[in-house]
Amino acid sequence: MFCLDDPVQLQLPVLETGFNYDELEELLSVLQSEDPVSPNNSGSEGSNRTLSSADDRKRRRMMSNRESARRSRWRKKKHLEDTTNELNRLGVENQELKSRLGFAASRFFTVQAENERLRSECASLSARLSDLHWILLAMQNHINPR
Repeated sequence: MFCLDDPVQLQLPVLETGFNYDELEELLSVLQSEDPVSPNNSGSEGSNRTLSSADDRKRRRMMSNRESARRSRWRKKKHLEDTTNELNRLGVENQELKSRLGFAASRFFTVQAENERLRSECASLSARLSDLHWILLAMQNHINPR
Protein backbone atom coordinates (compact mmCIF):
# COMPACT_ATOMS: atom_id res chain seq x y z
CA MET A 1 0.00 0.00 0.00
CA PHE A 2 1.22 3.51 -0.73
CA CYS A 3 2.11 5.85 2.06
CA LEU A 4 1.35 9.43 1.08
CA ASP A 5 4.23 10.82 3.13
CA ASP A 6 6.81 9.03 0.98
CA PRO A 7 7.62 10.70 -2.33
CA VAL A 8 6.91 8.54 -5.34
CA GLN A 9 9.91 8.17 -7.59
CA LEU A 10 9.36 6.95 -11.11
CA GLN A 11 12.34 5.16 -12.50
CA LEU A 12 12.90 4.55 -16.17
CA PRO A 13 11.66 2.83 -18.19
CA VAL A 14 8.17 4.08 -17.41
CA LEU A 15 6.80 2.74 -20.70
CA GLU A 16 7.11 -0.85 -19.52
CA THR A 17 4.00 -0.26 -17.41
CA GLY A 18 1.94 0.37 -20.53
CA PHE A 19 1.03 3.87 -19.32
CA ASN A 20 2.28 7.07 -20.85
CA TYR A 21 3.65 9.89 -18.71
CA ASP A 22 0.33 11.79 -18.54
CA GLU A 23 -1.58 8.68 -17.48
CA LEU A 24 0.97 7.97 -14.73
CA GLU A 25 0.71 11.55 -13.43
CA GLU A 26 -3.09 11.34 -13.42
CA LEU A 27 -2.99 8.02 -11.57
CA LEU A 28 -0.54 9.48 -9.07
CA SER A 29 -2.74 12.54 -8.49
CA VAL A 30 -5.78 10.28 -7.91
CA LEU A 31 -3.82 8.25 -5.39
CA GLN A 32 -2.56 11.35 -3.60
CA SER A 33 -5.94 13.08 -3.49
CA GLU A 34 -7.71 10.25 -1.67
CA ASP A 35 -7.96 10.57 2.09
CA PRO A 36 -5.52 8.22 3.77
CA VAL A 37 -6.97 5.66 6.09
CA SER A 38 -5.15 5.96 9.41
CA PRO A 39 -5.30 3.31 12.09
CA ASN A 40 -6.19 6.02 14.67
CA ASN A 41 -9.63 6.69 13.12
CA SER A 42 -12.67 5.86 15.18
CA GLY A 43 -13.59 2.70 13.34
CA SER A 44 -12.69 -0.89 13.72
CA GLU A 45 -9.60 -2.27 12.06
CA GLY A 46 -11.80 -4.60 10.00
CA SER A 47 -13.65 -1.68 8.41
CA ASN A 48 -10.28 -0.09 7.58
CA ARG A 49 -9.23 -3.29 5.84
CA THR A 50 -12.53 -3.37 3.99
CA LEU A 51 -12.07 0.23 2.92
CA SER A 52 -8.47 -0.47 2.00
CA SER A 53 -9.49 -3.58 0.10
CA ALA A 54 -12.21 -1.64 -1.73
CA ASP A 55 -9.67 1.08 -2.57
CA ASP A 56 -7.26 -1.56 -3.84
CA ARG A 57 -9.97 -3.12 -6.00
CA LYS A 58 -10.91 0.32 -7.30
CA ARG A 59 -7.29 1.12 -8.15
CA ARG A 60 -6.74 -2.27 -9.79
CA ARG A 61 -9.96 -1.88 -11.79
CA MET A 62 -8.95 1.64 -12.82
CA MET A 63 -5.51 0.43 -13.90
CA SER A 64 -7.05 -2.53 -15.70
CA ASN A 65 -9.49 -0.22 -17.48
CA ARG A 66 -6.66 2.10 -18.49
CA GLU A 67 -4.66 -0.83 -19.84
CA SER A 68 -7.70 -2.11 -21.69
CA ALA A 69 -8.28 1.35 -23.17
CA ARG A 70 -4.61 1.56 -24.17
CA ARG A 71 -4.86 -1.82 -25.93
CA SER A 72 -8.09 -0.73 -27.58
CA ARG A 73 -6.44 2.47 -28.85
CA TRP A 74 -3.51 0.42 -30.14
CA ARG A 75 -5.85 -2.01 -31.94
CA LYS A 76 -7.79 0.90 -33.42
CA LYS A 77 -4.56 2.55 -34.60
CA LYS A 78 -3.30 -0.74 -36.06
CA HIS A 79 -6.64 -1.30 -37.81
CA LEU A 80 -6.51 2.23 -39.25
CA GLU A 81 -2.94 1.67 -40.49
CA ASP A 82 -3.87 -1.70 -42.00
CA THR A 83 -6.95 -0.21 -43.65
CA THR A 84 -4.92 2.73 -45.00
CA ASN A 85 -2.29 0.35 -46.39
CA GLU A 86 -5.02 -1.78 -47.97
CA LEU A 87 -6.60 1.36 -49.45
CA ASN A 88 -3.28 2.41 -50.97
CA ARG A 89 -2.61 -1.09 -52.33
CA LEU A 90 -6.10 -1.30 -53.83
CA GLY A 91 -5.68 2.18 -55.34
CA VAL A 92 -2.49 1.07 -57.11
CA GLU A 93 -4.16 -2.15 -58.24
CA ASN A 94 -7.19 -0.17 -59.47
CA GLN A 95 -4.95 2.12 -61.55
CA GLU A 96 -3.17 -0.91 -63.01
CA LEU A 97 -6.50 -2.55 -63.89
CA LYS A 98 -7.79 0.69 -65.46
CA SER A 99 -4.65 0.88 -67.57
CA ARG A 100 -5.03 -2.74 -68.68
CA LEU A 101 -8.73 -2.15 -69.43
CA GLY A 102 -7.85 0.90 -71.51
CA PHE A 103 -5.29 -1.12 -73.48
CA ALA A 104 -7.77 -3.99 -73.98
CA ALA A 105 -10.50 -1.57 -75.12
CA SER A 106 -8.10 0.09 -77.56
CA ARG A 107 -7.06 -3.30 -78.91
CA PHE A 108 -10.74 -4.32 -79.18
CA PHE A 109 -11.61 -1.28 -81.28
CA THR A 110 -8.56 -1.87 -83.51
CA VAL A 111 -9.51 -5.53 -84.05
CA GLN A 112 -13.17 -4.58 -84.58
CA ALA A 113 -12.21 -2.06 -87.29
CA GLU A 114 -9.92 -4.63 -88.94
CA ASN A 115 -12.74 -7.19 -88.79
CA GLU A 116 -15.16 -4.74 -90.46
CA ARG A 117 -12.60 -4.03 -93.19
CA LEU A 118 -12.08 -7.76 -93.79
CA ARG A 119 -15.86 -8.42 -93.92
CA SER A 120 -16.26 -5.64 -96.46
CA GLU A 121 -13.38 -7.00 -98.52
CA CYS A 122 -14.87 -10.52 -98.29
CA ALA A 123 -18.26 -9.25 -99.55
CA SER A 124 -16.56 -7.39 -102.43
CA LEU A 125 -14.50 -10.43 -103.43
CA SER A 126 -17.57 -12.70 -103.21
CA ALA A 127 -19.49 -10.38 -105.55
CA ARG A 128 -16.54 -10.26 -107.96
CA LEU A 129 -16.23 -14.08 -107.88
CA SER A 130 -19.94 -14.41 -108.59
CA ASP A 131 -19.62 -12.04 -111.55
CA LEU A 132 -16.64 -13.97 -112.90
CA HIS A 133 -18.55 -17.22 -112.50
CA TRP A 134 -21.46 -15.85 -114.59
CA ILE A 135 -19.05 -14.54 -117.22
CA LEU A 136 -17.36 -17.93 -117.43
CA LEU A 137 -20.74 -19.68 -117.83
CA ALA A 138 -21.75 -17.22 -120.51
CA MET A 139 -18.50 -17.80 -122.37
CA GLN A 140 -18.93 -21.58 -122.18
CA ASN A 141 -22.48 -21.33 -123.48
CA HIS A 142 -21.33 -19.06 -126.30
CA ILE A 143 -18.56 -21.44 -127.36
CA ASN A 144 -20.62 -24.60 -126.95
CA PRO A 145 -24.23 -23.75 -127.69
CA ARG A 146 -26.56 -26.56 -126.87
